[in-house]
Amino acid sequence: MQQARDILQKVFGYDNFRLNQADIVNAVIRGNDVLALMPTGGGKSLCYQIPAMVRDGTGIIVSPLIALMQDQVDALRQLGIGAAFLNATQDYRTRMQVTNDLKAGELDLLYIAPERLLTEQMLDFLDRARLALFAIDEAHCVSQWGHDFRKEYQRLSQLHERFPKVPRIAMTATADQRTREEIIEQLNLHGATVYINSFDRPNIRYTINEQANAREQLLRFIRLEHEASAGIVYCLSRYKVEDIAAWLCMEGYIALPYHAGLADEDRQRNQQRFLREDGIIIVATIAFGMGIDKPDVRFVAHLNLPKSIEAYYQETGRAGRDGQPASAWMSYGLQDVIKLRQMTQDSDADEQYKRVSHYKLESMLGLCELTNCRRQTLLGYFGEKLHQPCGNCDNCLNPPQTWDATKAAQKAISAAYRTGQLFGVNYLVDILLGRENARIKQNRHHHLQVYGIGTELNNVAWRGLYRQLIALGYLNVDTAGHGSLRLAEKCRPLLRGEINLALRKLERTKKMARIKSGVADSRISARDTKLFEALRVLRLELAKKQGVPPYVIFHDSTLIAMASKRPDTSDAMRSISGVGEAKLKRYGRAFMRVIEQHL
Repeated sequence: MQQARDILQKVFGYDNFRLNQADIVNAVIRGNDVLALMPTGGGKSLCYQIPAMVRDGTGIIVSPLIALMQDQVDALRQLGIGAAFLNATQDYRTRMQVTNDLKAGELDLLYIAPERLLTEQMLDFLDRARLALFAIDEAHCVSQWGHDFRKEYQRLSQLHERFPKVPRIAMTATADQRTREEIIEQLNLHGATVYINSFDRPNIRYTINEQANAREQLLRFIRLEHEASAGIVYCLSRYKVEDIAAWLCMEGYIALPYHAGLADEDRQRNQQRFLREDGIIIVATIAFGMGIDKPDVRFVAHLNLPKSIEAYYQETGRAGRDGQPASAWMSYGLQDVIKLRQMTQDSDADEQYKRVSHYKLESMLGLCELTNCRRQTLLGYFGEKLHQPCGNCDNCLNPPQTWDATKAAQKAISAAYRTGQLFGVNYLVDILLGRENARIKQNRHHHLQVYGIGTELNNVAWRGLYRQLIALGYLNVDTAGHGSLRLAEKCRPLLRGEINLALRKLERTKKMARIKSGVADSRISARDTKLFEALRVLRLELAKKQGVPPYVIFHDSTLIAMASKRPDTSDAMRSISGVGEAKLKRYGRAFMRVIEQHL
C-alpha cells in the first residue's frame, strides 16, 4: 500500500484516498476479487488503475463503449502511464503495435470491449501475457434486469474459469439489490468482497415538473439557471432529438444531436465537440453517455420519463462530476407513461422481465409524484437511508401544495367505469366537462350520470389528475388497445370512500432558488477570476495542440487552486491537488509563467 500511496501522490497528484478507495486498492493488490459500488465521480477508475501499476503485468479493463477509450487512454498518457486500447476503430498496424506492447510488458493498462476480449484469438494471446488484473467497468450491464443490459457481458464469467489466479474488480454506479445479486451470480464473484459507498450526490439538485409546454419549460430552465453551461438533454426518440437540437440552435445555443441513427462519424464528431469545447449542449437518446468523463456538465435535462430509477440515476449522474453545483431537471407527461408501458408490453421479453420492468417504471413514477424529499426516496431505492430531508431538491426548496382529491378522483374513476373502460384520457375529460361532440352523442354517453359532473376543474387539471391516478396505480392503461383506462384493484377502497387521497397541486406558487451558473460564482474569488481565466486559455491552447479534451490537461478544480495559491516554484506547484510528477514536468513551467504575469 505504500507503493500505491506513492503512485497516488506522485503520478495522480492527490494527497489521500477517498471513501473506500484505500480498502478496495489494497484488496485488489493482494489478489482478491472485488465488487465496488461507487457513485459517478467517486473515483472508481483509481481503484483498478493503481493496482494495475503496483501488480506485475498489465491490467485489462473491460469497457462497453469504444467511443470513449481514446479519451481515457489520452488522460492516462498525460500522467506518464503506459496505456492503450484495442477496438474496431484502429487499423491493422496500430492493433499489432498494441499487441506487441502488451507482449513486451510495456503496458500498465489495456482497454478493450467485451466482444473483442472474448474472441478465442484474444484469449489465446492473453494466455501468453502477464496479467495484473481484470477490471469490469459498468458491471450492471451484465444484468438483464438493468437498464444497460449487454448480452456479451454475461460471458465474462469465462475470465474466472480461464484465468483463476488473476483478480477481478467489477464496478458500477447503479445497482439495486437484485442487480447486485445478478452481477455476483453472472460473473461468478461469490468470493468477492463487496464495497458499497454512498449513492448520494449532494451537489446535484433534483427537479421534476409536470409537462405543460416542455420546450418553453426547458428554455426557461437553461436561461435562468445554466446559461452558457455544458449540458445534456435526453429525449425518448431520434426524431425528438433532431427536433429539439435544431430548436435550441435557433434559440442561440450550440446544440448537437446524438442518436444511433446518425452516421458513426457524425456521432463521433458531435461527442468530441461536447467533450472538448465549452458551453456545448448535447441532445441525445439514451445511446449517449455511459462512461462520459466530462467533469463540468452543469445540467442533465430529461424531456421524457426514464424507464427506471436506475436509468434516471445513471443519466443524471453525468452532471457535476467535479463536485460543484449541478442540476437534474425533468419534464414529463401522461404520454410518456403510456408509451413506456406500451414499449414494455410489445417487447419480445418473457413475462417475468415485463413484470420487473413494470415495477421499475412504477417506482420511477412514484419518485415523480412525491410530495416529500426526492433524494430520500431515490437513495432508499438503492437501500440507503437519508435521515433528514436533503434541502436540495424541488420538494425541499419549494414544498408542493396538496389538495384533497378524493371526490375528484372518484369522479374520474367512475367516468372510466361508466363508459365501459374503453376510452382514453381525452374522451373521459370531455365526458366530465360535459362537452358536446358527435362521438359522445353517438355513444349516447351524454345520458350517463357522470356526464358534466366535473366542471369544478378545467381540462389541464383533469388531465393532471388522471396522470397522477395512473402513476399511483389506481388506473391502468390498456397498452394493447388505444390507451383506454382500466380500473386497478387498488381503486376499490377509494371508490368506497374508505380512504382519502391527497395529491400535489399542479401549479407551484413560489419560484425556485436559482442555482449560480458558471465557475467563478461558486468556487473562486473575484480577485482570482482573471488569473483563472488566463489559465483556462493556456489549457485550451495546449489541449488543441494535442487533440485532447481540456480537462485531460488539468481539471477546473486544479486551475482554481493554482489561481488561489499562486504557486511560483516546482515544490509549490507539486502541492496543488491534481498535479503529479509527469504533468509538473510537462506543464509546470508554462502555467507558472502565466501565474507570474498576474502576481
